Amino acid sequence: MAGKLNILFITADQWRGECLSALGHEMVKTPHLDALAADGVLFKRHYANAVPCGPSRASLHTGMYLQNHRSGTNGTPLDARHTNWAKEAAKLGYDPVLFGYTDTSQDPREEDPESPWLLTYEGPLPGIRPVAMMGTWPTPWTDWLKANGYEVPADIRYAYGERAPGPEYEDGAAVPRPLIYPKEADDTSFLTDRVIDYIAESDKPFIAHLSILRPHPPFVAAEPFNAMYDPEAVPGFKRKTTHDEEAAQHPWLEHQLGRKLFRAPAVEKKLRRMKAVYYGLMSEVDEALGKVFAFLKESGRWDDTLIVFTSDHGEQMGDHWLLGKCGYFDASYRIPLIVRDPRKEADTARGTEIDLFTENVDIMPTMLDLIGAEIPVQCDGASLRPFLEGRAPATWRREAHWEYDFRDPADDSAEKRLNLTLHQCTMNIIRDEKFKYVHFTKLPPLLFDLEKDPDEFTNVANDPAYLPVVLDYAQRLLSWRMNHDEQTLTHISLTEDGPVTRRAARY
Repeated sequence: MAGKLNILFITADQWRGECLSALGHEMVKTPHLDALAADGVLFKRHYANAVPCGPSRASLHTGMYLQNHRSGTNGTPLDARHTNWAKEAAKLGYDPVLFGYTDTSQDPREEDPESPWLLTYEGPLPGIRPVAMMGTWPTPWTDWLKANGYEVPADIRYAYGERAPGPEYEDGAAVPRPLIYPKEADDTSFLTDRVIDYIAESDKPFIAHLSILRPHPPFVAAEPFNAMYDPEAVPGFKRKTTHDEEAAQHPWLEHQLGRKLFRAPAVEKKLRRMKAVYYGLMSEVDEALGKVFAFLKESGRWDDTLIVFTSDHGEQMGDHWLLGKCGYFDASYRIPLIVRDPRKEADTARGTEIDLFTENVDIMPTMLDLIGAEIPVQCDGASLRPFLEGRAPATWRREAHWEYDFRDPADDSAEKRLNLTLHQCTMNIIRDEKFKYVHFTKLPPLLFDLEKDPDEFTNVANDPAYLPVVLDYAQRLLSWRMNHDEQTLTHISLTEDGPVTRRAARY
């Protein structure tokens, strides 16, 4: 087998980027991830390239921006012609395995018309072998619960949020209601234990993708994590006084705040309970990962295993009166990234923190680079290897970019409310240290002066003093899109001497 490096690729769903105690968060405690960062590299300005889960993970697993992979919503098929890190690693003899989910909507042209994968957006990434596949239907976990004497709801989809009896916090309870299952038996522990079992039985180099649901909703944590953080003490919410004041920022935001799914509850006590449990779920994931890290050390795998920890996107958690992930706000896109490279070449970089902008499209190139695989031309990102080895890249991006596709083939409410066509329900974002520019296909743009307005409350796109800035960032965004147009065959020319190939860097 060509490669000798193991890879443990971890995603924790919906994890806001600032929520690590290593970054000085005022409340969240993540000691095991902090220790991982101290032995690796912490990327402080890391961003997802799309939301929600399906589009974001399509970028994460293919190294491509949404404008190129075009899997824009949960359920939009990912074109089968695109490769991914699992397929490329398999070419070197690896057997990429999955614990959790990848939310990959299968290409219907490649499936039998009766395929069950055409009935869900939660298919597996092509090229990966599911060992314990869990998503909306957590069958491996609920089967295990039943086998171990636990009761499971008739509809197993609700097992993730099955609460213990009693009132909820906002109804008078002293602490948020816990999950009915103990922490040793919840979905996070189940998956991490299965990963440990797999690695223990593996006698060759492995690549395992551990895709953990938490801290994604439902916001219900097992004891003691349900009560780990006091709802009355959680940091406040970055928002205007009322929904209407917030909605005045932009027509899209007004529309979004009118959707029940994304609108934060008006009951302050309920929202604080949700935030406290959100933090508790993070600490629960941290503790479970600590067990995995300890096992790698005890089993002698620590010094030959690359560990990547990140997320698919963030969570609004009441900021701007929103819940979930959507739009253009940093809370939905800034996510954690820690990479622990076991190689000797990485020793000089251990414990460093990177302030430059990195993106999820960089993950696939990094993993392939470190196992000696060729990085496909389709990748819009770049390998983080120089940072891991304590070297400054010759060139690197100066800003972060992401896209949000809010079309919905099954619901035309946005089109009617905003006078758009289905294909006009899109926005593109560029942000650096000073400004954030948001461009819509057929709606007014937004510009935020992040030095004066870090919480993104004031749109200055129409302020005459900022018009040169709007022009500058609109041009930067256009240049970025032009530079990252799909380029699979553009580096090849057919000549009298046959095909001539010349690859070039994106930056």
